[in-house]
Amino acid sequence: MALMELRRSVLFTALLVGSSLVSSSAHSATVAVIDSGVDYKHTYLNNHIWTNPDEVAGDGEDNDWNGKKDDVYGWNFAENNEYVIDYGYLGKFSKDPYTFFEIQLRMLTGQGTQADRDWVNQKRQDEAFMQELQIFGNFVHGTHVAGISANGSANKIMALKLLPTEVKKPFEKAAAQMGGSSIGDTIKDTIIRALLSQLAAGQGKALEPIGLYLKLKGAQVANCSFGTSTKAIGTLLEKILPIILRRPATPQEVEMYSAFFIQNVVDSGKQFMVDGKKTFFVMAAGNDGTDNDLLPAYPANIRRDNAITVAATQGLDKLASFSNYGVNMVDIAAPGVGIHSSIPGDEFLLVSGTSQAAPAVSNVAGQVLDANPGLNFKDLRKVLMETVDKKDFLTGKVASGGIVNGQRAVAAALLMKSGVALDAAVKTARAQVADIVAAPAFAQDVAKESFLQMPSVFKE
Repeated sequence: MALMELRRSVLFTALLVGSSLVSSSAHSATVAVIDSGVDYKHTYLNNHIWTNPDEVAGDGEDNDWNGKKDDVYGWNFAENNEYVIDYGYLGKFSKDPYTFFEIQLRMLTGQGTQADRDWVNQKRQDEAFMQELQIFGNFVHGTHVAGISANGSANKIMALKLLPTEVKKPFEKAAAQMGGSSIGDTIKDTIIRALLSQLAAGQGKALEPIGLYLKLKGAQVANCSFGTSTKAIGTLLEKILPIILRRPATPQEVEMYSAFFIQNVVDSGKQFMVDGKKTFFVMAAGNDGTDNDLLPAYPANIRRDNAITVAATQGLDKLASFSNYGVNMVDIAAPGVGIHSSIPGDEFLLVSGTSQAAPAVSNVAGQVLDANPGLNFKDLRKVLMETVDKKDFLTGKVASGGIVNGQRAVAAALLMKSGVALDAAVKTARAQVADIVAAPAFAQDVAKESFLQMPSVFKE
């Protein structure tokens, strides 16, 4: 990535999320990145990595008596160890995943070519590539999110690995155990719902230890750029339900069971936010382009005073084509197309998704708490929501009707710290801080130059 482009993207993000210069506080908020791992050695992140003050690195002891040896930078909940990223994957990927993200951005910005489309269509038929892309995406995801969460701030990043780099599929095993049954459809319906409820409860329960860790280690903000949706589960159930039903599942059945599963996960997953009651949770809305009010997503649809859900925009002009929305279930928006951030191995990548929009809001939340550490989460949520840049295209799509404005949110927090009431602080901040007017320059330069320099970890 050209240095000039890095500076431009960092400048835009600094404008979006505010500036640490706005606050005179010496407090640094801790932002937990609950994701697929964080490259804590990345030079872009090394001044932002949280370290456990109660743990001695590398001594093989559980110094803080929390049941986790050497949890210096966080904890790997996926494999239950201290390795918050698997550096063994560095140098294992071909050029193709990087090319995919380059083409993806051109397609999203309307600059894709027929050659791009042909390449993607060919690669979709290549099972080895699809597997490599999934592993690559998981490997880089958490570090990319961490870079956005830290950029232009004093925030400290706590690495909590929830997602394994290579994902197993629990549905297939459960379905195979039920396949071939000759019982009637009514009983099968009961069994399917019981199975989905059991799986949903397991999904929710898996997050409870993370909630406790957040509470014990004092993470003020947790970024949740993970989850699943009715549509995503539907894709799996289209393959699995026929095994159980011994006949093709109708589209109505697929949607019904998918929504049932997601709602159960949402209900069971609320507990980890209760356990982490000292933490403010920022959740990605999802990337299906669907309405979360009608088709639930997890954890996006969890509703609490200490939680906020984020949609993605393309620059400052429109809702991203892939972004989920929902005026009741999605709260706020942030740019999520062609976002430049860190990936493992001291490299950078332009990536798109609500996964990229959410950490922009986590970044702002951290800076607001830096400016006013005494702010309660209900008021933090209101400050974020009421200091947005209002956008007509977001009316009826997200509850706040706007894009996060970090400088304005921080200004309101500082006013509240000085004793100004919330509503008056927001009103004054809106008068003092203008809307953001500059879209990310790098997204406009795609056709002019090679915006993605291939990382050195390639094996030719």
